Amino acid sequence: MNLAVVVLAAGQGTRMKSQVPKVLHPVLGRPMIRYVIDTLNRLKPDRKIIVINPLHDPVCNYLSGFDCEIAVQKKLLGTADALRSAFSLLHGFEGTVLVVNGDTPLISPVTLKKFLTRHHRSGSDISVLSFNAGDPSYYGRIIRNNSGSACMIVEEKDLSAGQKAIREVNSGVYAMKHNVEGLLGKIKKNPKKKEYYLTDILALASKRGLKSDVINIGLEEEFHGVNTMADLLAAQRLIQKGLINKLMKKGVRFLNPDSVIVHPDVRIAPDSVIYPSVCLEGRTVIGRSSKIFQGVRIVDSRIGRGVSVLDNSLIEGSRVDDESSVGPFARLRPDSIIGKNVKIGNFVEIKNSRILEGTKAGHLSYIGDATIGRNVNIGAGTITCNYDGVKKHRTVIGDEVFVGSDTQLIAPVRVGKRAFIAAGSTITEDVSANALAISRAGQKEIAGWSHKKFKKDGKE
Repeated sequence: MNLAVVVLAAGQGTRMKSQVPKVLHPVLGRPMIRYVIDTLNRLKPDRKIIVINPLHDPVCNYLSGFDCEIAVQKKLLGTADALRSAFSLLHGFEGTVLVVNGDTPLISPVTLKKFLTRHHRSGSDISVLSFNAGDPSYYGRIIRNNSGSACMIVEEKDLSAGQKAIREVNSGVYAMKHNVEGLLGKIKKNPKKKEYYLTDILALASKRGLKSDVINIGLEEEFHGVNTMADLLAAQRLIQKGLINKLMKKGVRFLNPDSVIVHPDVRIAPDSVIYPSVCLEGRTVIGRSSKIFQGVRIVDSRIGRGVSVLDNSLIEGSRVDDESSVGPFARLRPDSIIGKNVKIGNFVEIKNSRILEGTKAGHLSYIGDATIGRNVNIGAGTITCNYDGVKKHRTVIGDEVFVGSDTQLIAPVRVGKRAFIAAGSTITEDVSANALAISRAGQKEIAGWSHKKFKKDGKE
């Protein structure tokens, strides 16, 4: 059976109080609509149509990266009118049309598959997916006749006193035969809102003698719609809880999962420990038995086995190899590669540099655009001066070099293997292997100077 899926994503999202189109608001680093698209892709549809607002160019630009068709709802005249915009692209299509909302990022592909299976088995012209809500006041109710067949959907404000106790509600998911398109043009405009509501299609189908069905499946949280920033936060928490539960089942330990942010594409190996208030973003990978301590943020980076990333460190677009230690309060900027058994200590910043096995930069240093060999000691306060005001230059330090504290390396510069650089030096020229480089102003001592100073100031 051919399948076309339609995502209704043209809503203005006024209750979000934001200039960002509602469906582009991020949930754990992904636009909300991405979750809906990924779910629908699991159904392997023949056609995929997204209905968008004519004023939402950012939505159109984002969707250009996906295999989908765009239908523009020229005037925002309600959900039925939005679906008519999609059907304008489906001329000649024969099969089932599945309709979902673009602001329901938690919807499950398993539920949708079950819904479609039951729709096809029933032979209905149109089916509505319903569920039982704990608090149904936010949803349109499913009204059934005396025989138990659903006959209409009634919104909260239009319910009678007796109908308000009904807990079966409309999920906003519909399946219909392609020939139901003609019914959309028969839906009348709501006299109050001046819009055409897709919810009216169930009653209209019943009046026209078409076979309709309401299929009650799925969990309430799957159909959590996002209309406000509070809804967005609730959706994120639900998705995050599911992701973290999957990781814990695979052997990852979270000390306080409610305080952690983990994006969907993050991978964490077993026996790793994630401390409170950690953010793991993008396509970050954490190796086995690593510890990510409190307040750490890691973005699009690879962390090896047995690595410790200590408190309040930031790692972006970098790689840290096995058994190394980063932090506390360290920063790895993009394109940094930290080798095995390396120590990057507190208040050390690394940018676009490669640091090989066994090297230590314990504290208070900046290493930018550098290549540093094996078993090098970088003393406190070391700076690679990589920028001349016009362009960046590289510093290359060989294996087993000792760089004393408070050293400035003025790039471009090379330091040979096993060289020593005395503390407080400013290195402007290459240093040979096995050499000692020292660059300081000579120390001068003036005897008795303090007596003269205090006598002059009247303190002696």
